[in-house]
Amino acid sequence: MLCKARASPALTATMQSPVGEMIDSLRPVSAQACPCKICGSPAPLYGVVDFHKSCEEARGVHFALSGIPIYYRRCTSCQFLFTDAFDDWNAEQFKTHIYNDEYKLVDPDYQTARPRANADVVARLWGAIKAETRVLDYGGGNDTFCATLRDSGFPIAVTYDPMEPAYAARPEGKFDLVTSFETFEHLPDPAAGVASILESSAEPGLVFFTTALQPADFDQQRLNWWYVGPRNGHISLFSRQALAAAWNRHGYQVASLAENIHFAFRTLPAVLAHLQKRLAA
Repeated sequence: MLCKARASPALTATMQSPVGEMIDSLRPVSAQACPCKICGSPAPLYGVVDFHKSCEEARGVHFALSGIPIYYRRCTSCQFLFTDAFDDWNAEQFKTHIYNDEYKLVDPDYQTARPRANADVVARLWGAIKAETRVLDYGGGNDTFCATLRDSGFPIAVTYDPMEPAYAARPEGKFDLVTSFETFEHLPDPAAGVASILESSAEPGLVFFTTALQPADFDQQRLNWWYVGPRNGHISLFSRQALAAAWNRHGYQVASLAENIHFAFRTLPAVLAHLQKRLAA
């Protein structure tokens, strides 16, 4: 579901959107440690990359440097990695500088390929109980994921995404399954993001989400890790410890099917007993 790197010829691409006015809107960097956004422990500066660093570098695509440095911090306790450079931005500034018409250059799979693949996975896992499963896709973009689920027989599958005008109104009610694919790394306030997701989760319910966790050799890769991509809006990057802490404060457990595929739940719903072996693996 998370698109991994695939080989392609290296190239340098350019972007046309203006970035000069961004500098004054970014939060000034401080050499002092600041509180971790997950656990509150000190998070000193860890490294710096150019704003145009994107996940497409893993495919050999390198964009011309913007000249705008983006500093990341890493928590000394839970190892959460984040930048506070965009913490003063509003939604319109994110849309202007990151989620604009050029976003497809740094994430060509987000419009169609990834949501359809994610829908296929959900249909396989929940197909037997789709008639009784209300689905909310949090941060679901253009509704491709939910449209695919509806076409496969899920009676209720709705999208909520504050960045998409057509789906910016939060659906009412609670949902048996809340999905959130490639959203957590985009959250400037991840603690608030988790709380917001849980507002729509039924009890018992389940949150099925993807975000890549820092690899075992992260201390060697540092900010060269392909998932560090400010141009993609990847500003909150979790360690396994940080991800657990973000959910544990709400009484939720986290279980992972892979390094990038996760479930969060307080009590595993009885109708999902068929997933127990997967979660325990």
